[in-house]
Amino acid sequence: QVQVVESGGDLVQTGGSLRLSCDASGSGFRINGMGWYRQSPGKQRELVAYITGGSSTNYADSVKGRFTISRDNAKNTVYLQMNSLKPEDTAVYYCNADMTVVVSTTPLTTRRRDYWGQGTQVTVSS
Repeated sequence: QVQVVESGGDLVQTGGSLRLSCDASGSGFRINGMGWYRQSPGKQRELVAYITGGSSTNYADSVKGRFTISRDNAKNTVYLQMNSLKPEDTAVYYCNADMTVVVSTTPLTTRRRDYWGQGTQVTVSS
């Protein structure tokens, strides 16, 4: 019922910019916080940026000042604007959505859980 899909990954040159999008679709859910994570070969998945339901943000030190996370609540979409890209930014970027989901309507029952997208590849050439 709920799907999270990332898009926008591409091959770019060092110093270039890219904007990733994460779209949540389906029904019976409300998005709380959303985060961007990335994973490169041989490394653990790491948090890149996070935006809470109250729209406060947090960034990994490695991207602070270069990346900006934002959200459009009406579209159930979160963005990651990536500027001044470096080769070390190369990774598969994943979106994670913290949601309150309706699991039953009779009676109304909700639960809080997170959903992962499939990932989108970002490659920054040196």
